Amino acid sequence: MKTLFAASVLTALMISGVTVMAQDQKEDYLGLPGDNLNLYAVMNLFQESKTLEEFEKSLNDENSRINNLDLNGDEMIDYINVFDIVNGNVHNIVMQVAISRTEKQDLAVFTVERDKKGNVMIQLTGDEALYGQNYIIEPVYDEVIENSTPNPGYTGNATTVNGRNVVVVKTTVVEIARWPMITYIYDPGYVVWRSSWYWGYYPSYWRPWRPYYWHYYYGYHYNYYDHYYSYYHRWNHHRHDHWNDYYRNHHSHSYYVSTNIRDGHYKSTYSRPEERKKGEALYVSTHRDSGSGTRRNESVRVADGNRRTDSNSSPDRSSGNSTAKSSRRSDSNASSTGRSSVNSRTGSAAGSDKGSSTRTMKDSKSETQVRSSESRSRSEVRTNETRASSPARSESKSSTQVRSTESRTRETTRSAAPAARESKPKESVKRESQPKSKESSSKKESKTDSKRR
Repeated sequence: MKTLFAASVLTALMISGVTVMAQDQKEDYLGLPGDNLNLYAVMNLFQESKTLEEFEKSLNDENSRINNLDLNGDEMIDYINVFDIVNGNVHNIVMQVAISRTEKQDLAVFTVERDKKGNVMIQLTGDEALYGQNYIIEPVYDEVIENSTPNPGYTGNATTVNGRNVVVVKTTVVEIARWPMITYIYDPGYVVWRSSWYWGYYPSYWRPWRPYYWHYYYGYHYNYYDHYYSYYHRWNHHRHDHWNDYYRNHHSHSYYVSTNIRDGHYKSTYSRPEERKKGEALYVSTHRDSGSGTRRNESVRVADGNRRTDSNSSPDRSSGNSTAKSSRRSDSNASSTGRSSVNSRTGSAAGSDKGSSTRTMKDSKSETQVRSSESRSRSEVRTNETRASSPARSESKSSTQVRSTESRTRETTRSAAPAARESKPKESVKRESQPKSKESSSKKESKTDSKRR
């Protein structure tokens, strides 16, 4: 009797647990493959993206955890292609999967329409095979749009989702027109985007991964539902009058996917309800890591800012030090240059004097050599006389050097050169005066010899 009672209690608890679970899944669970591509998350990603290329890349990023589709049954995530079909002022932005080389399956379509005033309406429609009929996600509009009826699920600024009260954040067609993606596709220079990838050819950065069970996927996204339901909601009809034109002319449908849905091959993804806790734990761990990482990054930014402030305040001191160092280097270079120039000139003058005296001693042997030496000595005397007149100038320059402290380096180099010039004329005059007397005596001797003869 007790055993029977315990068994009945256990059965009741199991039934109640299943009932509670069913109630939790009333608005989130479709029982279709579209459960593994949350269109609320897709709409939110579209709003945050700047270009369709960026949107496609983020949509297929494992870290975004939005794409959980495996429609071809190879136990690997399918790559979602994005392309735009433009018809006047309407953009039909399609998300599509290549099931095989010959079959493709549309997942959902963004319908973006801009009127003559620049106002924009947007809706995201899930494919009927994956989401059922009229599964439409759109922003919660503030104003009443013509030819529309209010959604009975939303009254006032609050709604109830899975027993939770959510504050609704409404928007307008003017605000939607300012979304980065909207300004991008309506820019005059916009080049219509069409994904270049196809079956068997995918970007090098993309690495497919094994899909999660639905409860794991739902356990992760469940934490975003307050945000999703605050900004977006389901609508019951299309706002674009010519929606059927896209469906008749551009819709891609896979017979393989339809057969698998009919045969229930996708039901196995719902077989692990215990995985929900793991999905919730994944959300907690990733957001805890991102939060701590953000705090660490913020502290790094502050430290970098302090370093930059210090470095920005120090240039005055560093520039002063560098200026002083450069002036010292220029002083030393100038002084060394002046010394070297003086030494070189003095040495060259002394060498030339010795050479000239030697030559004049040898030139006394012949009359022709005597004449050439006379002309040379006369020219040298003239140059020495002109150089001897330079000390006065050097003295005036040296006086200006004392007065001006800023141009010490330059004036030192200038005054050093005249000093060398001063020393040269005196010595050269003395030394060169001797050959001249010898030459004159040699001339006298030659004249007396000629008379005697």
